Amino acid sequence: MSFKLAGALAALLVLAPPVAAQQAPTYDEALATKYGADEYGMRAYVLVILKTGPNTMPAGPEREAMFRGHFANMQRLSDEGKLVLAGPLDGVDGWRGLFVFAVADIDEARQLAATDPVLVNGEMVAEYHAYYGSAALIGLREVHERLARKQP
Repeated sequence: MSFKLAGALAALLVLAPPVAAQQAPTYDEALATKYGADEYGMRAYVLVILKTGPNTMPAGPEREAMFRGHFANMQRLSDEGKLVLAGPLDGVDGWRGLFVFAVADIDEARQLAATDPVLVNGEMVAEYHAYYGSAALIGLREVHERLARKQP
């Protein structure tokens, strides 16, 4: 475990109110079913790390069109309920972005990612990992839409 992660976890423990002071959460069976949650409120996803690929497209209209297609593809996958989280990374070690797909397996995630122009053109390559996380990620889009003043 990295020191940053350990420090963040320690800070959460120190800053969290005492357990006795916390109100017990109320289980919502309908919401758990809607989000595909298991008994722990978790579900399976596929995490995709987008890394710099072998074919960097030079600046210009073709690159701009490729990235417009990238954003349109992400919007489509989100509208279909398949893409629950996406965003850029800092580029360190070639790590450019991530997707989290709400799909059953890596093969399905590969099929979805294969529709993205940055992968089709080799601007980026994808690395796939099974991920088990909070089913609440499914509701992220709804919350985000209520927070964003502007849409891309």
